[in-house]
Amino acid sequence: MNLVYIAATFNRHIMKRILLVLAVFGGITAFTQKELTWVAIGDSITYLNEHIEETGDRISKGYMTRVTEKLPYIRYVNQGHNGWTSGGIASGIEKLGIVKADIYTVFLGTNDWWSGRPIGTLEDYKHDAGNNTLFGSFRIIINKLRSLNPDAKIILITPMQRGDFVYIRSMTNNAWGSYKEKNGQTLAAFADAINAIGKYENIAVVDLYNKSGITQKNIVNFKRLKDPQTGRYKNYSYPAYTHIPFNPASDEYPYPAESINMTYDGLHPSDKGYAVIAKMLVKKMKKYK
Repeated sequence: MNLVYIAATFNRHIMKRILLVLAVFGGITAFTQKELTWVAIGDSITYLNEHIEETGDRISKGYMTRVTEKLPYIRYVNQGHNGWTSGGIASGIEKLGIVKADIYTVFLGTNDWWSGRPIGTLEDYKHDAGNNTLFGSFRIIINKLRSLNPDAKIILITPMQRGDFVYIRSMTNNAWGSYKEKNGQTLAAFADAINAIGKYENIAVVDLYNKSGITQKNIVNFKRLKDPQTGRYKNYSYPAYTHIPFNPASDEYPYPAESINMTYDGLHPSDKGYAVIAKMLVKKMKKYK
């Protein structure tokens, strides 16, 4: 038999064995990826992941489900509390049943802004000044997470920009958008505070307010309101809709399905918005092993 042929055949057998070993090793590596526990702390934007029906079925899944679809070795625990501020979370931190985890995310601030809570200063955070300001509340929350697991990864998430919110289940529950101040404070300033905490602590921040691409122009496609001159309904885009009155007692719901863009109601993310949040979180969390 030709020696060259024998050598070539032998080499092919060797290469097949090497490739088989590499494939098996790769499979074992993927299979043995350590499971990580993630506790997601937040407000309604987090809460809705397990309460799709409260959106009028306008979303199919929230950001935690989307993250764990991309990173299936991560198991999440939903600690979202509908309507809560960072102050509410901080005051109830010992009663919420927050468990030891490998990763914690803290996604709060939009309700602090709307409820008029003071932001305070970074000194409130540095000196653990109590639960009277956003900075003080975040210190209480982060202290608790570190007491549960000093080695845990913590990710802070800033509020996203918001338009005029009208609750799909009760139109009397509504609020103007972050295009103007509430109680003399901008929502942007709350996002700045959370960024400042992240910088001070050297922990990761997912900056939805400034870096997600969710802006006043794409929060919704339009808001359907009565033309003050004719009384007929008209679709108003931003910023025109900010100057048109809305009467929850007599007007139709201003966000029909075709108005949905990054949010479905001016505040809460749509599937499109949740996909943006999840993508930004996956970029951070895929580094954790």
